[in-house]
Amino acid sequence: MKFTNLTRQTEIGANSYYLEIAGQGLVLDSGMHPKQEGDEALPNFEAIGDRPVDAIIVSHAHQDHMGTLPVLMRRHPQARVFMTEATADIGDALLHNSVNVMTRQQEELGRMLPPLFTHRETNRASEAWRTCRYRQPVTLKGERVRQQRENGATFEFIDAGHVLGSAGVLLRAEGRTIFYTGDVNFDDQTIAQGAKFPDEGIDVLVIETTRGDHPLPEGFTRAAEERRLAEAIARAFAAGGCVLMPVFALGKTQEALAMFHRFRREQLLGEFPIYIGGLSTRMTEIYDRYALTSRRNFPRLQLLEALQPFVLNGQNIHEAPARGGRVYALSSGMMTPKTLSNTFARQIISNPQHSIFFVGYADPTTPAGILRTAKPGDMVSLDPEQPAQELRCNIETFQFSAHASRESILEYIKKLAPKKVVLVHGDPPAVEWVRTQIATALPDSQVIVPTSGIDIEL
Repeated sequence: MKFTNLTRQTEIGANSYYLEIAGQGLVLDSGMHPKQEGDEALPNFEAIGDRPVDAIIVSHAHQDHMGTLPVLMRRHPQARVFMTEATADIGDALLHNSVNVMTRQQEELGRMLPPLFTHRETNRASEAWRTCRYRQPVTLKGERVRQQRENGATFEFIDAGHVLGSAGVLLRAEGRTIFYTGDVNFDDQTIAQGAKFPDEGIDVLVIETTRGDHPLPEGFTRAAEERRLAEAIARAFAAGGCVLMPVFALGKTQEALAMFHRFRREQLLGEFPIYIGGLSTRMTEIYDRYALTSRRNFPRLQLLEALQPFVLNGQNIHEAPARGGRVYALSSGMMTPKTLSNTFARQIISNPQHSIFFVGYADPTTPAGILRTAKPGDMVSLDPEQPAQELRCNIETFQFSAHASRESILEYIKKLAPKKVVLVHGDPPAVEWVRTQIATALPDSQVIVPTSGIDIEL
């Protein structure tokens, strides 16, 4: 058994991993780097070399895990591709949106780099995907393995509690068990229920470390954090302002809408206009479609019907003046230039009446990360093509991450006590905190931080 990290460096980037197991080659995820373009946005596929790729297994449909899947499938057309049904529905919409974004960047910004793939290629790719239910055993025994008379590997998806359709991947082969968590949340969110992962019998654990450098505040509870958000929105409205919430179209938008529903039901807030983006609307439609067939809180809640949000897009965002008493839950969560949240933020950043509330992870180098740490009166540049603006609006940060806390990650690893722990999907400080904690708590377990492109014998 060999493991190769295809993510180009220790970071949260274009997540992808190659696994050589039971005579077969598997790729776990095929992400796109959110801050790179062209081939630099791809995983390090060259590290696979001429080794076979018999199967591609996708953990969930976020861009950094699925965004280059058509490229990988083009390189390895014989590979079978597996994901959950919800991930397939979400991924199809996400990849087509990605083509639109890449095309628009080429046209509007005059960039010479063509899109990494096309709408037609996305359609062909999605037609070949094979969907699996949670806990459904799948045998990966292709023709090449049969010819070599080897026993193939088996895998099954286990709900990861991160976003709709997200899954850990439990692999069994040669008398050993490998578990890849993908992105995981062990705790209930407002709408998504926490992961129900295996708690024993894992030889090798490959686990994310996103929040390894962010301790939970003492006494933190999600219920208290939701009340704090409701109170902050009420204060912003009382001051005559609006609230911008930069959110991811998948996951965070739907969690925010569910919170607004709860605020109304519990009379923490009355009804107020809500604005979301077009891709967020498509993702919410899929959430509503799976309401009764997925593990979730509020199973009967149809978000679009109950909240009736208004939809903004790249055209009408410029004609939508900021108005008090409204929440604008707009993507992207990182406030990337030219996205809805970035465009709208530039309208309100210098107005002390309005507020920007951050409700999840933001890379420190992105506009969202820069704005979160800025001080009132600072000159802030949200778009390099636009002049810097004075920060005068109210900035607040809330903890509603869809990723497991570092405390729960540590607890899970200690409970499993696997022979080997492979730490991925984290910036260096996050990975290092988890590594040192596990090295102390489990001295008999080997802790591995995989270097890009280097084979690790499992």
